[in-house]
This record gives sequence, structure tokens and C-alpha cells, in this order.
Amino acid sequence: MNHELEQRVEELGINNIKRHIFLCCDQTKAKCCDYEQGMIAWEYLKNRLSELNLSDQGEIYRSKVNCLRICKQGPIAVVYPEGVWYHSCSPAVLEQIIQEHLIGGQPVEAYKIK
Repeated sequence: MNHELEQRVEELGINNIKRHIFLCCDQTKAKCCDYEQGMIAWEYLKNRLSELNLSDQGEIYRSKVNCLRICKQGPIAVVYPEGVWYHSCSPAVLEQIIQEHLIGGQPVEAYKIK
């Protein structure tokens, strides 16, 4: 691994990641929700994790993805390493996921895709 890559890994805290949330919100062709709704959810997730000092230290990693292929009741999210999928990820739902799952370790059953 070259020095620049090592430095970037260190800056992002990659070795400290406990959970990674992927949010389907930046679709080329919006299907699961309209584009604006998805981007509002993304901005909320990004800002809230930063506000709580979770993403900047590498404990919770977040990724904006183009499509998670569910294409219904979005925005859709998936949290790893547990592999728990969620529907209807509005800012209010994302707050529940942040508090209960990302911080507390307990999936949010009401929005879980079974």
C-alpha cells in the first residue's frame, strides 16, 4: 500500500469502523422515491452523523449509492455488518436508525425489510 493510500485510510479512520450504512438516494432514474426526497435524506444522514461525531472518527461509515435495487418505499438503506435493510428512510426514520441501530446496536423493527 502506498503512502498516500495509507494516509487516507488513517484520515478516514477505516480501521475503526463498527458499522457502515448505505443509502439509496442518488438514482440516475428515481424509482423508490423522488430524487429530492432521497437527497434530503442523504443530507440529514451525513449532517447528523457528523453532528454526533460518529462519521468523522470512523466508527460509522456512510455511503451514498445510486441504487440498491429494491425500488419501492425508498429511500432504502442497508447497515453492515449485520446486513439489515430498511425502507422509508426519511430524516425521522434515519434518526431512529442512528439512535437505535448505529449507536445502540438494535435494528429498528418497524422499518426493517424482512
